[in-house]
Amino acid sequence: MLRNQATALLRHEHLTTTVPRAKELRPFVERLITVAKRGVADGPGAGAIRTLNARRLVMRDLVDQQVITKLFDVLAPRFAARPGGYTRLLRLGFRRGDAAEVAQVELVGSEFNPKAKAEAPAGGGEAKPKTKGVGGRLRAAAERLRGKKETEGPVPDDKAAKRAAGKGAPKSRPRKQGAKGS
Repeated sequence: MLRNQATALLRHEHLTTTVPRAKELRPFVERLITVAKRGVADGPGAGAIRTLNARRLVMRDLVDQQVITKLFDVLAPRFAARPGGYTRLLRLGFRRGDAAEVAQVELVGSEFNPKAKAEAPAGGGEAKPKTKGVGGRLRAAAERLRGKKETEGPVPDDKAAKRAAGKGAPKSRPRKQGAKGS
């Protein structure tokens, strides 16, 4: 399970899972990134043996070659100056079906935006994407988890609508009067 989740986290740079699984995943992925950093610390050519050894150590835990290549070519250089703490755990709330606490694990610096493809400008002009902080992304992820739709504009008054719909029909049927056995 850890291998599959680590592969998905490194490939997509974010992952939504339960909090206990996320807590187990963090040290596993951080160790992989640290080993990859050791492999690229000397640069190409200088430490070929060290790089090969680091790749072999990572390949013990990860199977997908594309993810390993991304780890060594993209992610390890990104975290080269960072001494640790490559992942962030954002608690999203509770899952609807079984009330398990859900969290999103993401790589620091990725700032995942689920609507990035939809927000891309259709025209040739390049527009700078609007960045939200961690809190805004956390609220948006929690709303998606709970199944709420994001609405624009004012929210209608639900209490007034329920009162209007509830008039006329009784809420429950009256109990039958009399003895049970007759």
